Amino acid sequence: MRDVVTVKLPAASAYLSVLRTATAGLAARLDFTLDEIEDLRIAVDEACAMLLSQAVPGTDLSCEFELTGEAMRISVSVITVDGEVPNRDTFAWTVLSSLAGEVDAQIGSDDRVTVTLQKRRGTAGAP
Repeated sequence: MRDVVTVKLPAASAYLSVLRTATAGLAARLDFTLDEIEDLRIAVDEACAMLLSQAVPGTDLSCEFELTGEAMRISVSVITVDGEVPNRDTFAWTVLSSLAGEVDAQIGSDDRVTVTLQKRRGTAGAP
């Protein structure tokens, strides 16, 4: 099984509840535990907070959920003012890594920065 769900919304914190709800619903579909679902909700929130702080005003935030059997890969991206990936030496990045399992960030065209999280079922609280 491989399903992809894409959500596009204004790059504003007022809309993050939509992504948290989508994250929880999709993780539940993969039979993640309640703890794993909550970890993913918080991780998505953290990733978005990192990106929104550098988003170009008036742009969209895009979130792609890729569901594959026992894992969920979430890619959150936004066009940024400076085209720089979030600093990996911060407390926020450490928290994000511990919640999601695998975390990466990259810069694409037009200074679009993407943070990608991947969590496998059965890894609640484990890096």
